Amino acid sequence: MIEDIKPEFADEYIESLDVENELIYGRRTVQAALENERSLSRIWVVSQLKSDPRFYKLLQEAKANGAILDEVTYQRLDQLTQGASHQGVAAQISPYTYKDLNELIESAQAASSQPVIIVTDGIHDPHNLGAIIRTAEAIGAQGLIVPQRRAVGITSTVMKVAAGALETFPVARVINLSRALEELKAAGFWIYGTSATAQQSLPTVAFNGAIALVVGNEGEGLSHLVEQNCDVLVSIPLSGETASLNVSVATGMALYEIYRQRQFPAPNLS
Repeated sequence: MIEDIKPEFADEYIESLDVENELIYGRRTVQAALENERSLSRIWVVSQLKSDPRFYKLLQEAKANGAILDEVTYQRLDQLTQGASHQGVAAQISPYTYKDLNELIESAQAASSQPVIIVTDGIHDPHNLGAIIRTAEAIGAQGLIVPQRRAVGITSTVMKVAAGALETFPVARVINLSRALEELKAAGFWIYGTSATAQQSLPTVAFNGAIALVVGNEGEGLSHLVEQNCDVLVSIPLSGETASLNVSVATGMALYEIYRQRQFPAPNLS
């Protein structure tokens, strides 16, 4: 049993929380934060999870590091997370710390001889951004860049959809996306932008060397200035009546094509 778990918190405390900046929830997301020793100031957990072998030791360690543990009901967690899918656990953390752009580039180059960095141009939906991060980390990309303005940043919803990937996957936030692309070029990255109207089809492109994959927002795609800063524009061929793909799906397809070419190169039959 976990000792000294606080009783259910007061309603006034719920109202004081900044949900987007301070709360993560969901078993995989909270477990990843605990395993990576993120600084958690408070953890809310239902009684069924407090003795779960996957959580018991981690919760004890968090408590030893100063976290307050509250045993609560599912109804209280529903209220705290505003009806989100919390799976019986939530935690309060400090706001996400973004990487410096140069630090992100250097770490990507140190991690791989052919690093891949994703650049998002004005994505608004946190579910799309979270899905992109989850896929990018799983495929083996080295990081992601988001703009500071007119785009979603790392919120609790993004963390939940990313399912723990943000504990090991770095994200940089920049004021000027075009300038960031110039810095990537200067560091030796080739800039590939995705566009539904591009003449060059994804399967025909040879993805060699350091790559920055730029994806646009849900409605308008790449902005004109960002598109101008791309070295190559590529499209994903479609056969059905639907004119376009969800941005997270399109990003996943592009990332897998890069992965496929590098892991399973076509045999030389000549």
